[in-house]
Amino acid sequence: MSAYDELMAHVRETQLLAEVAGRLGWDMETVMPHGAAAQRGDEMAAMENVLHARRSDPRIGEWLAAAEPADDVARAQLRLIRRSYDQATKVPADLAGRIARTTARAHGIWARARAEEDVAAFLPALAEVLALRREEAAALSGGTNPYDALVDQYEAGMTEARLAAMFDEMRPRLVALRAAILDKPKPGQVNGRFDEAAQLALSREIAATFGYDFDRGRIDKAVHPFSSGSGADVRITTRTSETDPFNCLYSTIHEVGHAAYEQHVDPAYAATPLGSGASMGVHESQSRIFENQLGRSRAFTGHLFGRMSETFGDLGVADAEAFYAAVNRVSDGYIRTEADEVQYNLHIMLRFDLERAMIAGDLEVGDLEAAWNDRFLADFGYAVDKPSNGVLQDVHWSYGLMGYFPTYALGNVYAGGLHAALRRDVPDLDDRLAAGDVSAATGWLAETVQRHGGLFEPAEVIARACGGTVGPGPLLDYLEAKFGAIYDL
Repeated sequence: MSAYDELMAHVRETQLLAEVAGRLGWDMETVMPHGAAAQRGDEMAAMENVLHARRSDPRIGEWLAAAEPADDVARAQLRLIRRSYDQATKVPADLAGRIARTTARAHGIWARARAEEDVAAFLPALAEVLALRREEAAALSGGTNPYDALVDQYEAGMTEARLAAMFDEMRPRLVALRAAILDKPKPGQVNGRFDEAAQLALSREIAATFGYDFDRGRIDKAVHPFSSGSGADVRITTRTSETDPFNCLYSTIHEVGHAAYEQHVDPAYAATPLGSGASMGVHESQSRIFENQLGRSRAFTGHLFGRMSETFGDLGVADAEAFYAAVNRVSDGYIRTEADEVQYNLHIMLRFDLERAMIAGDLEVGDLEAAWNDRFLADFGYAVDKPSNGVLQDVHWSYGLMGYFPTYALGNVYAGGLHAALRRDVPDLDDRLAAGDVSAATGWLAETVQRHGGLFEPAEVIARACGGTVGPGPLLDYLEAKFGAIYDL
């Protein structure tokens, strides 16, 4: 075997073990008994120790030095392997294991604290997680910006400064649009009691409509919806509310966007570094365009109005146009995952500023709740009423995912560019969506973005699909046009 072949054999086995570790995380979120949290932490730490040892194996350095790529695919494999190896060799094995063990335990503590509205019960665990992530960031950054090192794990090449500049460009237009909308009368809302079983059945139908392959996936319930896995085993979760069926249906569409990305990666890349999405920002672009530009479009909501009326009866709105306005209603709310398109990125900016302050040491865990509540009041104009609607609402910090939140807003920016390119290339898109046929859109995304997996750098994936570099402009133009029409601005 050549050095390249030996390297790829080692990496493939590592990737498969990582999939097993991911299944432990899926199980923890869905069906694991609560009392198993401590043991699961030990199990995940043991898996992380094995994975870290394989990712930092000195032979990888030797293979990389000797490997001769035969084509662009091999060059891309080596690029990602080298990046992973560089990161793994900077983080001590003991630290990697402690992070896995501590975050698994912290997740269970967060879930109980959230259910009991008890911030104080979570803060000691969060302090441990934060200290470990600071230690990891210091190891990865080598004296440069530690937050950059954390962001780079989720979006290669992205920096705190570039994100801050992007948010500074977006904020004025978002705030102005929000203010103009909130001065207008609000559209009506869907009303009634919506049977959970019927919601889940309809969510499965919609998942299939958006191309989710149930032969290689499944839908379960979780407190915080997520997608997990790659290749032949890609699982999603959703959640239900008796009074808010959109929570279930649009959570499902969102997670199907993530899952479709993984299911459509070229099978030749399976169990290799190219076998998953290019980055979390690109991943989020798929879930957001599925959920918003497609799923919340006037055309598709016309179809959905018919299906929901058949399933649930009277929805409390007069017709498809009123339903479209209800789906896209801009109103006060606390929860990021339930936020409308206009306000969603403001939720991300709040988290971005708080977590980078924590990593820098400018904000301590004991002051986090007050800082969150003060910022929320300043940004949204009303006070947080309870911790589960505030600092305890998101799972990310319990898992130590500092640097992850800004990729959600970056995904929205990417989705804005992709949507403009999609409409250019599929001129009859609205006619298809109105008939409940999203295959032209999902097929375009599969071909231009998803099949490439990690073959290209994140920004290049989007630029190739859109025909050029994408900034916030297309997203902001889309939001102003869409909500300007709904609210007669």
